[in-house]
Amino acid sequence: MEQSLYLNNILIYGNKNILKGKITAIKRILSKIAKDHKLSIASIEINLVSDNQLLEINKLSLNHDYYTDIITFDYTERKDINGDIYISLDRIRENAKTYNNSPYEELLRVMCHGVLHLCGYKDKSKIDKKQMTAMENKYLEIYKNQFHVEH
Repeated sequence: MEQSLYLNNILIYGNKNILKGKITAIKRILSKIAKDHKLSIASIEINLVSDNQLLEINKLSLNHDYYTDIITFDYTERKDINGDIYISLDRIRENAKTYNNSPYEELLRVMCHGVLHLCGYKDKSKIDKKQMTAMENKYLEIYKNQFHVEH
C-alpha cells in the first residue's frame, strides 16, 4: 500500500499550535519511519497533553510518579503498527530550552521517538538510547531535507 495512504491513520489530538500548520509533513516523516522498517500503520494516535495529564497517565498506567515527555502504548501486531502516544507539551517546551532547540523541533523529535518505539526500538540501556538518538537524528535530517523546513 502507498505510504501516503497511511497519513489518515495518524491522528493528532490536543493543542496543535506548536505544529505550525505542518501536520501533513509531520505525518509523512512518521509514515516514512514505518515504511523504512517494512511496517504499515493501522492506527497511531498522538495526544498532546499537559505535564499534569501525562503525570496522571504515568501514575495510573505505569505506576511511575514522575514527569516525562512521552509515554507510548504499543498495540502493534505483526507488521501493522497500532499505538497511542502521549506527549507533554510542557516538557517539550522545557526540553527545547535545555537542548537549545525550537519547541517545534523538539516535538518532532519526540514524535519520531514514539513511532520508533512502535517499530520496536527500546531506550532503557545506554546502547539502546544511543541507537534511538541516532535514528531520531536520521529522520530529523530527512525531514529537514525533504520538506525544506527550518527548525
